[in-house]
Amino acid sequence: MSRYIPFPAYPGTAPIDLRFVFENDAPAGCHGFLKAVGDRFEFEDGTEARFWGTNFNSGLCFPSHDYAEQVAERLAKYGCNIVRFHQMDSEWATPNIFQFTKGPRQANSSAPDPESLDRLDYLIYCLKKNGVYVYLDMLTYRKFKSGDGIENAELLGDCARPYSYTYPRLIELQKRFMEQMWTHVNPYTGLAYCDEPAIVLTEIVNEDDLFARQVVRVEPYFSHYRELYREWAAKNGAAYDPDNFDPDANDDDQVRFKVHIMEQHYRDMIAFQRSLGVKIPITGTNWTINGAVTRAQHVTDFNDGHSYFSWGRFDATARRINNVALTQQQGIFGNLAFNRLPDKPYFVSEWDMLWPCDYRAESPILMAAVGCLQNWSGYTIHTYAYSNRHTPYQPLGLEVSSRSIGNGYHREGQFATWNDPAKFGVFYHAALIMRRGDVRPSVGSVAIKVDDLRLRNTEAMDLIAEHTRLGTEYEGVPAKSARTHLGYNDPAPIDAAAREVTSDTGELYRNWGREYGLIDSPRSQVVYGFVGRNSPLKTTDLKVDARTDFAVVALSSLTDAPITESDNLLLSTIGRARNTGEKRQDGQIVDFGTCPILAEVIETGVSIRTSVPNLMVWAINAEGFYVGRVPATYADGVLTFRLGEVFPSIYYLIRTE
Repeated sequence: MSRYIPFPAYPGTAPIDLRFVFENDAPAGCHGFLKAVGDRFEFEDGTEARFWGTNFNSGLCFPSHDYAEQVAERLAKYGCNIVRFHQMDSEWATPNIFQFTKGPRQANSSAPDPESLDRLDYLIYCLKKNGVYVYLDMLTYRKFKSGDGIENAELLGDCARPYSYTYPRLIELQKRFMEQMWTHVNPYTGLAYCDEPAIVLTEIVNEDDLFARQVVRVEPYFSHYRELYREWAAKNGAAYDPDNFDPDANDDDQVRFKVHIMEQHYRDMIAFQRSLGVKIPITGTNWTINGAVTRAQHVTDFNDGHSYFSWGRFDATARRINNVALTQQQGIFGNLAFNRLPDKPYFVSEWDMLWPCDYRAESPILMAAVGCLQNWSGYTIHTYAYSNRHTPYQPLGLEVSSRSIGNGYHREGQFATWNDPAKFGVFYHAALIMRRGDVRPSVGSVAIKVDDLRLRNTEAMDLIAEHTRLGTEYEGVPAKSARTHLGYNDPAPIDAAAREVTSDTGELYRNWGREYGLIDSPRSQVVYGFVGRNSPLKTTDLKVDARTDFAVVALSSLTDAPITESDNLLLSTIGRARNTGEKRQDGQIVDFGTCPILAEVIETGVSIRTSVPNLMVWAINAEGFYVGRVPATYADGVLTFRLGEVFPSIYYLIRTE
């Protein structure tokens, strides 16, 4: 039977501080502006840029000055070096960029609210000081209004999808906002946003394209869209029947038209921002819908993707639990790889494996490791939080009082990670793996040729993504850097029947038949998944013999030396995390429970191969206190001890005196 111990989160601090590992990377911007160089990001001084971090959603983009100082320092302690400011323009949020408080009727969305902007400025200042960079969204959930000169504004949805790509007045308003933001001078840094090297990435529009949603019949936008198609069809020899025009039919001609519109819009918006002095890489949009959406990104500076695993969907009457582990699934990264053009840098600005899935602890580790293998440039999890009202007494899954955020059941707190020991608790190792490049990039590379732009990823891509570097190519957009080129329907060079995959570097292994995985690199080694039934499990320098059924056991050197030579190691043992009194019945959450948040005690034997003979194992609690010294023996170059019986925790510092 599982044992749990209290492991509360404190909004202003962290149990262990990794800032010393990355001390040469602060303040953010010390290496100059970010630029895209081939398939990766570099700073002006030639330093490769690799990012691990989180989203700040809606209201959290505008914290008090006190909280901005605390949260920036906390992120840096966990090893995070980037925050994406997401949903700043969401009308349902308080604050948002256009309105700091609810009360006065907001007649337009024409200018940032001074108080919101001041808080955003100070947050950027605090993040910069702590070595944390910024990814700045431009258009996400903005509600255009009649006061903006928009007809039938109430009939248009968030960010006026999809007419934000096509209607001149909507494009004009987007450009005005871009100008307001990029030319704004932050009084705390003394720099305009366009001159701020701590702001490194930006996107034109979040999760929007001309394929994912139906084209709504709202005038005058629909008639203008139809006229654009008529003009394009006349120039390109395409058929056009005004009486039976269906913008969602997506025949071959309409696919070509939509790709043309998206590419044209991205080029226009990028050129406009360059005219304002924006120097950093810019992308168009950021999700995998089909080949057309990916192909259109070839005119942008980098690709961006989104992916969610084991989404425990809630509905009006039941809070269902989707308890499917990543180690139980055949392929999980194909959709991200599909959205990557191999000759461009790639960033994953949204990913998550949501509470209340019991197996979410393995997701940060696996994301970071596969990102290194693929040579992706970074991640931001969705999300740290939606609100800026955090205390140590907030349970998992209940960040806000009700479905008050866009009436989204999933935004009550299911996405919040800041207080989740099962997920944010693994960030130390994920940050070390991703930022240091502890896992080597693939020695090979594969490009899948997508001939039908309506298609998306295949089973082959799901299998290949954990074996070798992967992306897609298109007619007119070849993958010049790829070593191997496959057709869309070609079989994968991986035997699915074996139910296992090994990276071509030999450092990653996952077996979905036995439901466990290994990460084996000189400075970070991890055993994860259903370790109890598969014990003992070994990497080169780590052996785990667990009684607990599911766990992540992660070991990282906190020095430049490999594990075998390091005198300062971090060992984390993390499995399930739940609220006190949380109740589940028939796959549903029937009672959220209360604080303190509880972490499962992982009972396991651990052996570490090391040349350092006098290492001591110290358990660290949620407050960062030493709990006690775990008994250990050293013989024949191996340090051996058992965890979970005395001084149980999720963190253990292993170091010399």
